Amino acid sequence: MSTNTVNISIQKVAKSRITDVDFENLPFGKEFSDHMVEIDYADGQWGEPTIVPFANLSIHPATSALHYGQAIFEGLKAQKAANGDVLVFRPDMNAKRFAESAKRMCMASVPEDMFLASLEALLKLDRDWVPTKEGQSLYIRPFMIATDEYVGIRPSENYKFIILTCPVGAYYSEPVKVKIETEYTRAAAGGVGRAKAAGNYAASLYPAKLGAEQGYRQLVWTDAKTHKYIEEAGTMNIVFVIGDTIITPSEENDTILKGITKRSVLEVAQDWGYKIEERDVTVEEVMNAIKDGTLKDAFGAGTAATIAPISSVGFEGVDYDLPAVESREFSNKVKDYLTKYKAGEVEDKFGWLMRV
Repeated sequence: MSTNTVNISIQKVAKSRITDVDFENLPFGKEFSDHMVEIDYADGQWGEPTIVPFANLSIHPATSALHYGQAIFEGLKAQKAANGDVLVFRPDMNAKRFAESAKRMCMASVPEDMFLASLEALLKLDRDWVPTKEGQSLYIRPFMIATDEYVGIRPSENYKFIILTCPVGAYYSEPVKVKIETEYTRAAAGGVGRAKAAGNYAASLYPAKLGAEQGYRQLVWTDAKTHKYIEEAGTMNIVFVIGDTIITPSEENDTILKGITKRSVLEVAQDWGYKIEERDVTVEEVMNAIKDGTLKDAFGAGTAATIAPISSVGFEGVDYDLPAVESREFSNKVKDYLTKYKAGEVEDKFGWLMRV
């Protein structure tokens, strides 16, 4: 998965800040590494990738991303193997999804080889920032913004692509209590739900705040038209085990983000011989399964948490407890496997790891 075909210039920091970071007590997303990738798009083409010292951006007040929302991002993680290699899980899928998001948001697409080569070079330079303590990792945030200095509604002609990294601790430290949302919506058919667009997350903040005030850690999003069909869980995809079948909402719906962690979970499950169904999932079906005891497992799948077990589900003012997390066969098994896979502790059976 390594690529060396892209020229990259590097400007190193005069002095690293790594000794200022308390790696024994890492928050999520607040400590940043020494360098970042920066690439500008102008005159119809991408310039040369550069790695520069991590610093604030200076932007024009009329920068179009601030006014019209052309902004997309990705999220992935790096870990360090026992032999010192830096391992990144399926970055090619992030590069592909980033290009798909750019297309939907009418932005310039970053070539996949440029995306991956820039990431690899950044990790080579800042490899000491990859934590080694259990539960920690180096979170990687590629993002792109429109940079036209123009107040007018049109696709920007200029863009800035950046990759920053930050050492992080665990995102969720305990199972999450969720509420099935039946008023607000994350995305509508024909909209930008499949794109990893910044505005999608802004739109989710207010209903998530209302849910938090009621004691819920996340919302289970339902379809915008009827609120009868389950789509996602907070900022993650959602997976259920009902009876002996793993069930998850189909990605054929353009309201659902194509999750890399969820796809990996399903591919592993298929390899293990589990029965899998990707289809429309109704709220009624899930609630009936909870009530009659056939729902064995439910979890969110995403980059930050990998597997986030759902402890209880709130619906129409009533909370329903799910089976004890320690009793769940599938999610515990797949979480353990993917954790070891990302750390290089099991065979890279599927060829999913970039080694730096």
